[in-house]
Amino acid sequence: MLDKICSVEDFRALARKRVPRMFYDYADAGSWTESTYHRNTRDFRSIHFRQRVGIDITNRTTMTTLAGENVTMPVALAPVGIAGMQHADGEILAARAAEAFGIPFTLSTLSICSIEDVATHTSKPFWFQLYILKDRSFSERLLERAMAAGCKTLVVTLDLTLLGQRHKDIRNNLRAPPKITPSTLLQFITRPRWCLEIMGTSRRSFGNVVGHTKGVSDLSSLASWIAEQFDATFTWKDLDWIRARWNGPLIVKGILDPEDVPKAIDAGADMIVVSNHGGRQLDGAPSTISVLPSILEAADGKVEVHLDGGIRSGQDVLKAIALGAKGVYIGRAYIYGLGACGEAGVTRTLEIIQNELALTMGMVGERDINKVGQHTLVSDSVQKIRCFT
Repeated sequence: MLDKICSVEDFRALARKRVPRMFYDYADAGSWTESTYHRNTRDFRSIHFRQRVGIDITNRTTMTTLAGENVTMPVALAPVGIAGMQHADGEILAARAAEAFGIPFTLSTLSICSIEDVATHTSKPFWFQLYILKDRSFSERLLERAMAAGCKTLVVTLDLTLLGQRHKDIRNNLRAPPKITPSTLLQFITRPRWCLEIMGTSRRSFGNVVGHTKGVSDLSSLASWIAEQFDATFTWKDLDWIRARWNGPLIVKGILDPEDVPKAIDAGADMIVVSNHGGRQLDGAPSTISVLPSILEAADGKVEVHLDGGIRSGQDVLKAIALGAKGVYIGRAYIYGLGACGEAGVTRTLEIIQNELALTMGMVGERDINKVGQHTLVSDSVQKIRCFT
């Protein structure tokens, strides 16, 4: 069946059939009206390539470096909370697929599989993502556990000091594991494959939290703990606190305004991610691809600039690289593959994206991803993107 899957959209349709609605909606939804979520993908479609001919395009390569690591293409798997509810042991499966493919995997603080779970089932270092939490002692222990597991790169998410309102999550009464109600029971009965897989694993709650912090001994206390932990008092000084406790590369995720770039650099960021949390936080914010040029200008080559939000194809990857991003992160794109077909689905997603990337490079006359630039794009479409902001 996998050889009949031709696009990320194919996996999205299949995941919708196989994953219970509450968890599919969690991954697929944006906040409020979802205008930013849809703007992320729409604005990519507004950028056009220059088709070139009569150029030797043999021996094309998508290989490059990302955060100092050699990668098969400039793509990393973004941190996605409760990925282990899209498919049993989801984070382990996605990490294995990424490792085999030769790209980074980023484990979320709010994952189902713990740091130690993923480390046990992989052989190369993965990245770890940290939220800014009120319980600094717990955060410090998370950093220590990540380092003990061999993680060398830390991704700090800055745009979740307040939780954006996602209507679908509220209506679905989202929990991990889910509360059994007539509505959820109907969802499970109609997804027997998902149920059997989830019943076959012991990993059904937040593996990085349960058993690792005071006062969280059951699911009810866990829910209240998470609701209280996002820290609205965060300032750039808190990033200094993290930088002092992390010796490896530090990636700051959630930059959307040029004025925040020098602050991130001064706080010790080695790389920044242009991100609006996939349209899941501030609805009405601009798309990430539209602000990328201004962020690059503010960075002035002092840090690597990465991007997430709206990446659904290898063509989207190429557009972001052509505009100046060093690499991109995919979240929903791989989550659809994971929910649809587990580890094999993630692998197939990466194959699709790399194939689209390599094919498009050939059609625009490029052989080396490291030499792609704005000359591969129609200039009028680039100017239109700049005008969006």
